Amino acid sequence: MPHDSQILAANQMRDAEQALIDAGASVDALMQVAGRGAAEWVWRMAGHRRVTVLCGPGNNGGDGYVLAEAIRERGGHARVVAAAEPATDACRKARALFGGEVLGPDADATGDVLVDCLFGTGLTRPLSAEHAELLNRLAAAHQRLVAVDLPSGVQSDSGMLLNERLPVYDLTIALGAWKFAHFLMPASARMGRLQRVPIGVGAVPGAALAIAKPQVQAPTADAHKYRRGLLAVVGGAMPGAAVLAGIAAQRAGAGYVKLFAESKRNVPADLVVDQGHLSDVLVDDRNTAVLVGPGLGRDGTARERLAVALADAVPVVIDADALVLLAPRHLAERDAAVIATPHEGELVALERAFDLDGAGTRPERALALAAASGMVVVAKGPDTVVAAPDGRIACAARASPWLSTAGTGDVLAGVIASRVATGRDAFDAACEGVWLHGEAARLCPPAFTAGQLAEAVPLALAECL
Repeated sequence: MPHDSQILAANQMRDAEQALIDAGASVDALMQVAGRGAAEWVWRMAGHRRVTVLCGPGNNGGDGYVLAEAIRERGGHARVVAAAEPATDACRKARALFGGEVLGPDADATGDVLVDCLFGTGLTRPLSAEHAELLNRLAAAHQRLVAVDLPSGVQSDSGMLLNERLPVYDLTIALGAWKFAHFLMPASARMGRLQRVPIGVGAVPGAALAIAKPQVQAPTADAHKYRRGLLAVVGGAMPGAAVLAGIAAQRAGAGYVKLFAESKRNVPADLVVDQGHLSDVLVDDRNTAVLVGPGLGRDGTARERLAVALADAVPVVIDADALVLLAPRHLAERDAAVIATPHEGELVALERAFDLDGAGTRPERALALAAASGMVVVAKGPDTVVAAPDGRIACAARASPWLSTAGTGDVLAGVIASRVATGRDAFDAACEGVWLHGEAARLCPPAFTAGQLAEAVPLALAECL
């Protein structure tokens, strides 16, 4: 696992830092690496403009003193506002090494860039009224805001805001490893651009992953459409959604996409439609994956189609209406992988179906459902999480908010189904699909439609070759 992609919970981060110390690194040395690494990113933003660093009493504050000194050594203008006196030896030493101006919390400090080093990973209670007022007052007096490790007032593992009113940042600099809050709402929406400073943390067994750009191989010289994967898409009462999913799937790597539907009306000429009996379509031993759910409906016919789709001995992607109809009995006899792609409402319905209480953070909920159902779960939304039954977990970076339009979920289902049809492991296919979906959105103009999103998928795929 690449070290630069792991996401650590607060306790994992503490253990990882302790492992570095046990191996011979001092807290002071780690603080120098973290603070000076963060200073590189602040310098790129601030240059010679006025920088105010808000330092708390702990080691996050110590990082701030180091950062301020690094800016000062470069010839920049950096001063510190100390919210409280240092409370750790490392913070006290970092303050002693800072050669610039240290102001008290009552100072009327203004400037161009505010760097928040008040509190970082591990905060579990709201900021005091005094600290919250100080942070917001300084934020209002500066043009640009930077958070070091995490914005103060954010819960690291859940992404929850511990205070009602917190600033919105332009840049957040993770120290050592990503934290869940960098990817989870509502905190992630306030963090701006994300950067990471390595401090030597090694691979942590069982750590979550940040979904990164996949590496995709072009078809081999002797490839043909069946070797690249045949995806069967099951249509239903609202055929447009399945057509849209099929169009997206065609553009995400599968060599052959076949839509089971009752009509060819409004279907592109290059999307094959089979109007035969569904059971006949799904006994085709050339199928490598099945997608069921977009536009399926929820009547008796829809239930029958879901059951037939799940009877196919290939990986199945379940989306939309099919998620509401799904019950544990449908999965009892399955050996091949199942990928579920619920939004929040569908996630709640699945939790009820599998007798889960829905408690915990978003990653914990996704993992619990994956373990209970045996499915790979793509809990989609502004903070998409992918979980596997074996405990693997991955989080996606913030995607374009323009994805909040009808049909983009159908596109995601089609892209994921296409990737699994090519032969990818279900968890990897889900992560690849989420990345391609987000990148396609980035490449689209504002206010794009789901159709435009599907058309942009090949451009996203091209970046992975």
